Amino acid sequence: MKFLNMIERFNIAVGKAVSFLIWAGIVVLCYEVVARYVFNAPTIWAHGYTQRIFGAYFVMIGAYTLVRGSHVRVDLLTKTRWPRFNACLDLLNCIFLLIWGGVLIWEGWWFFEDAWAFGELDDSVLRHPMWPIKLSLFAGALLITAQGLVEAARSIILIINPNADVGRATPDLLGGA
Repeated sequence: MKFLNMIERFNIAVGKAVSFLIWAGIVVLCYEVVARYVFNAPTIWAHGYTQRIFGAYFVMIGAYTLVRGSHVRVDLLTKTRWPRFNACLDLLNCIFLLIWGGVLIWEGWWFFEDAWAFGELDDSVLRHPMWPIKLSLFAGALLITAQGLVEAARSIILIINPNADVGRATPDLLGGA
């Protein structure tokens, strides 16, 4: 359980840190709006930067969203009174998550490695390197897959013993959630 909690705490810390990317994206967008409509001087870089900021945000925040239980799910079957049945459905869900995560880790690594090795640049005028955003894809896939393993382990524990304390993150770690 200690190892599971360690992974979960790490994902919470990364999620909280990455959440500040939203503010960076807002600043860039506001700057672009003011530059474009107040000073009639649009930038050539704001669109590309906001794509990278929000892309990294959405990829890197996935594990934190999973810790919070905030991913979209259909609760028709999972809101039963049978804890073992709910744990079995959660485990099935985790299996699909782990397959998806494994593929994304594999492909994300090769996307990053190719971008790094070949010095891939974006197609904008500024020609920024593509490896940072592709590295965030790989890192985000690692984080959500690790959290998927935590959730799968907890589901297995609950299948074996529906009354077990699976040691979820405390609300204070999740910011009162």
